[in-house]
Amino acid sequence: MASRTVSGALALAMALAMAIAPARAADAALIDAAKKDGRVFWYTTQILNQFARPAAEAFEKKFGVKVDVIRADSNEVALRILNESRAGRVLADVFDGTAAVASLKKAGLVMQWTPDSARRLPAGSTDADGYWVGTNLYVLTPGYNTDLVARGTQPKTYADLLDPKWKGRMVWNTAPAPSAAGGFIGVVLTEMGEDKGMDYLRALSRQNIAGLQVAARQVLDQVISGEYGIALNIFNNHAVISAAKGAPVDWIPMNPAMAVLSVISVSKDPPHPNAGKLLVEFLVSEEGQKIYRDAEYMPVDPTAPARDPTLRPGSETFRAITFTPEQIEATMPKWAGVYQQIFR
Repeated sequence: MASRTVSGALALAMALAMAIAPARAADAALIDAAKKDGRVFWYTTQILNQFARPAAEAFEKKFGVKVDVIRADSNEVALRILNESRAGRVLADVFDGTAAVASLKKAGLVMQWTPDSARRLPAGSTDADGYWVGTNLYVLTPGYNTDLVARGTQPKTYADLLDPKWKGRMVWNTAPAPSAAGGFIGVVLTEMGEDKGMDYLRALSRQNIAGLQVAARQVLDQVISGEYGIALNIFNNHAVISAAKGAPVDWIPMNPAMAVLSVISVSKDPPHPNAGKLLVEFLVSEEGQKIYRDAEYMPVDPTAPARDPTLRPGSETFRAITFTPEQIEATMPKWAGVYQQIFR
């Protein structure tokens, strides 16, 4: 009986070894192929000094593959890749963002591939069709200058934003993006419904909100510098990052917030496909997710929670409505149209 047990254990061990070996071989093969590629072009929406450059440097040190980082907003990333495709010369191997992938999928410019590292991530972290994988979660809330708006007096609800004392003191980005007026409008309409939501937005339009054609991060910078008291739709982790450096800024857990995944993909037929895949594998791996965490981002990997747990919605007092890239792509034209109709 004992010999049978030993034989069975040996057989199980051999079976497991055979099952694991191909995965390890594939990993080694990908690394070797990536090293032959030699470099990877990464179009990113992440803040360069906060995350993108440190992540690129960690990847280069680990694998010896050069990373060229090009920073732009989601809409700009999508447009750049579309234009490169029309010119017959796609340069981007990898790209990320909150919405760019949806339009690029439709154009046939995204590789259908899911990294092995994504298998351990929570449900909803990867595209069901295999075109993207989430890297980090963004939560969009208002933020305010604590020198101009005393703590405790900041607006805490959407209704509070209609108080006449905030008239002319608020600002947002006007781009058709989640981190702009469009995203704010989308949350209002989703939460309140069409009729009540439109009534609310008409009332809000009388507050003379300043509109800037800049990135969400730059909107927050304008608030920090004292140009405005309140930014209506910023990444709440950006406020934490700046406050830690001494800036007079805080964020408001307004209920509900908008939550969006920042996702990463490999371009279809890129110049350095294996290096691109390896970079995605790295960013989604436990090591890569810790780099997000250490940069004050919210990783999708639950084993690497955000340093500031209050940033993540999870209760009735601070909840979020989560939108996928495809949902944003489908509904943003409507939200942008509402902005043009009411606020311009």
